[in-house]
Amino acid sequence: MKRFGPGSRRGRAAGARPMKGARPATITRPADAALGRETRGLVGPQHRSPVAAAMGAAGAVGRTGAIRRLRWSGRIVTPARAAGLLGMLACGFALTFVTGPSAFGLSRTEVPALTWTDPQLVRDTLALTEGGNVFRLDTSPLAAALGSLPAVAAAEVSVSLPDAAVVVTIQERQPVLAWQVGEKHYIADRDGVIFAETDDATNLPPGVAVVDDRRTYGTAELAIGGRLDAVDLDVATRLGSVSPADIGSGAPGLQVAATDLDGFIVSVKGGWTAVFGFYSPATRPTSMIPGQVRLLRSLLAGREGAVARIILASETGGTYVPRATPKATTR
Repeated sequence: MKRFGPGSRRGRAAGARPMKGARPATITRPADAALGRETRGLVGPQHRSPVAAAMGAAGAVGRTGAIRRLRWSGRIVTPARAAGLLGMLACGFALTFVTGPSAFGLSRTEVPALTWTDPQLVRDTLALTEGGNVFRLDTSPLAAALGSLPAVAAAEVSVSLPDAAVVVTIQERQPVLAWQVGEKHYIADRDGVIFAETDDATNLPPGVAVVDDRRTYGTAELAIGGRLDAVDLDVATRLGSVSPADIGSGAPGLQVAATDLDGFIVSVKGGWTAVFGFYSPATRPTSMIPGQVRLLRSLLAGREGAVARIILASETGGTYVPRATPKATTR
């Protein structure tokens, strides 16, 4: 018995029907079917044989490398790259010119007029070589070196262009005391720093108080760069600021001294002497000096010419010794 399947010619001729529930056959087209043959390979793979695909891949690699080489060689000679290369060469030349040994050579060093510092000492401290390139100059260490000089409170070093000059700005310490030991004056600022030394014949600036240290013991050796004792500095600045008008005196000026016997004293030339005494933070603080000055004014009032010695024991307690009067002679 012959059997006829749905796929036989007779089955089809006999009008065989598809099975129930079977999906109708549809014709599938690749996604790039609507594109042209030249563009189709950019969207999806072409249907080629394995041999053709392998040959095509090898050719594509070769062509891609060649295209990249051509594109790379083309990028080297683009106007933008050429301009960048020329700019780099120009910058290198300019940098070599600026930092070269002969470019922007130091023409001069400007040092301001100074009172307590020798200008040659400033130049020696800077140790600059004439003609050296100022672009290579680091000014911070130079300013720090000048700041270490005894009389320099602050210093600044800058470079002036295009004349290639080094400009020095210095702020010197301000003197407030001239501490006299023998014939020497040690000049100190308000912090007690000794920054200069002069002799007693040197004219001091206005407002500088002179303290004559007559002590033979109990004082440290003084030198430039050192400091005055803190208590001595406090007493000296207080007493050195007292004027004759503050105590009602008619004398042209006052003299301040430190002695072994009486401590600090204030006197007038050819006249009276006021003993302020010794001071220490624990037993006799310097804060009592303003009260002693007021007491001295009250003791001098109306009797300055008749007073020889005044003892200021405290802010409120004091006494005086009258000047001796010549005795009358009898025949």
